[in-house]
Amino acid sequence: MNRKILVLPAALGLLAPALAACGGSDSGSDGGGAIAVGTTDRFIATKDAPAPLDPAYAYDVGTWNVLRQTVQTLMVQPRGEGEPVPEAAESCTFTDTGNERYACKLRDGLKFSDGTEVTAKDVKFSIDRALAIKADSEVYALLSTIDTVETQGDREVVFHLKTADATFPYKLSTPVAGIVNPADYDKGKLRAGFDVSGSGPYKLEAKVEDNEMVSAVFTKNADYKGALTMNNDKVEIRSFEDADAMSAALENGDVDAMTRTMTPSQIQKLTVDPGENTELQDMAGLEIRYLAFNTDAPSVRDKAVRQAMAQVINRSELVSKVYGSQAEPLYSLVPATITGHSNSFFNRYGDPSVGKAETLLSKADVSTPVKLTLHYTTDHYGAATKQEFEVLKKQLNDSGLFDVEIQGTAWDSFVPAQRKGSYDVYGMGWFPDFPDADNYLAPFLDKDNFLKSPYENSTISNSLIPESRREADRGSAAASLTEIQDIVAEDVPVLPLWQGKQYLAAHDDITGTAYVLNSSSTLQLWELGRGVSG
Repeated sequence: MNRKILVLPAALGLLAPALAACGGSDSGSDGGGAIAVGTTDRFIATKDAPAPLDPAYAYDVGTWNVLRQTVQTLMVQPRGEGEPVPEAAESCTFTDTGNERYACKLRDGLKFSDGTEVTAKDVKFSIDRALAIKADSEVYALLSTIDTVETQGDREVVFHLKTADATFPYKLSTPVAGIVNPADYDKGKLRAGFDVSGSGPYKLEAKVEDNEMVSAVFTKNADYKGALTMNNDKVEIRSFEDADAMSAALENGDVDAMTRTMTPSQIQKLTVDPGENTELQDMAGLEIRYLAFNTDAPSVRDKAVRQAMAQVINRSELVSKVYGSQAEPLYSLVPATITGHSNSFFNRYGDPSVGKAETLLSKADVSTPVKLTLHYTTDHYGAATKQEFEVLKKQLNDSGLFDVEIQGTAWDSFVPAQRKGSYDVYGMGWFPDFPDADNYLAPFLDKDNFLKSPYENSTISNSLIPESRREADRGSAAASLTEIQDIVAEDVPVLPLWQGKQYLAAHDDITGTAYVLNSSSTLQLWELGRGVSG
């Protein structure tokens, strides 16, 4: 989930007037109101993309956290870990031995939040629509193995795939495969604004100020039928400008919990002394950070430059200085806890070495120092991002082989510039769409990759990715997955840096906090309840 990446823009003048305030006496410390969860995710509307919450467009962890509460999918990732299970579907299964035909039967009595019946035709409409629109977020690429969608009566849907795809059940659990109401969504264009019409566990009421959704209030959908157990009637996501404001709101009782993105110092403080009525949840996470390259840009077109950066950067020092125990060095796009992981970058480059980097550049006749600007977003991944890039700058410049500057840009401007190829080198994060190695490789390296990277490798896209997807036993795909990771370490179209944990701080009267975040950083707000403090 750009994982994932992305900005939430909408054309000026297209947004409906802000709704009645969501919060105040109806949330936070009011024992009978909504459970309020703070985040630093920003939901900003700009003219560059008028559909921030359209499932056919949205492709970042913040917007997906909104959609997962409101738009129902055929499958859902379960509590904790494991393979996806039926949600809007009563059952789903491959009906052939080649993993190319996938059939689902809908639950009886499904309804959209307006009371309209959900049928198999609505599922087909939603999937076909996302594939036809082909939004520039590239989220539709998750459904790229679909050839045709067939309906059989009102409750049966059959997906005919172009090629075997054992990860397909996971993809049907992502919001781009969400079922939307055809009465509210045009089949040929995105839906502008912050309205959502689905059959999920909640109805959404958005509070919008100056083209930004500052609060999303979710009220229990009385017509919801699915696999999820609801532990509350109302919950709110409230957006804050920064981690300090979010933390102050938790301390003051204006919110009941807070999640991404807390600063390393806040997490350290809460670990040592959480306070009298606050608890910190520490969960294994699959978030990664990396540098990405516009491989057509003159400054980094020669892969020797990218290899030399991989040879110089000291991940252990970076993590130690900026994140401490909250992150670990990463030597592949695939995190160490995912089946199919290989330490390909360490195997290729070993420990940091200026001498080896100098040799790489000398053999390629690259003049030094190589001048570069590293771009990062100032407000999307947390306040520590600036410090992270200051450390990277120092490491590269201290080698004498590089002359590096860094430049920070707000997320709503960063993403359009990145998509247009304006940055030669830039920092990004990725929250997986689903916990499988395929989702750490295909979105970066396959056709229609979400970075819009010019890098292409036909062996990866035409042979290795399809080969890996044929294996229902993901351990059996290890050979193909390892070869992909080895090619990435050689060509360096992206340079993995670290993988991180997930944290949630909450008042001690809030229950369900152990389950509210899954390994993909998905907020499962239905897990939260209100108990007794102390």
